[in-house]
Amino acid sequence: MSEKIKIGISIGDINGIGLEVIIKSLAVPQILDYCTPIVYGHTKVASYHRKALGMNDFVFNVINEPGAANPRKVNMINCWEEDVKIELGSATETGGRYALLSLEKATDDLVNGTIDALVTAPINKHNIQSDT
Repeated sequence: MSEKIKIGISIGDINGIGLEVIIKSLAVPQILDYCTPIVYGHTKVASYHRKALGMNDFVFNVINEPGAANPRKVNMINCWEEDVKIELGSATETGGRYALLSLEKATDDLVNGTIDALVTAPINKHNIQSDT
């Protein structure tokens, strides 16, 4: 059997619904029969959303690059190191900045061929546009 496709998933706005949809979707074990999911974001942000959903048993396998992805787990690449203030339901510049970091890293990996496809969670375009 050939290797499962690697699906990159950018988290979208950290204050939005993206991570909720991602976590709930990837909590269905059968998804791992069809693909190897790689979420681009940060474990601390994902943990905040996971706890808000009451899904404390859901875990990510943290990796540094797509080649290290475990095909039997939901993988996560941390796209930044700093702590981020999460304001669920709020459209903020911070939410947009980290959505863009997630999208840029995932897009780079798609262009480089280390993932096979990219799914993007919702982004508020006004939050990611800068004045420069």
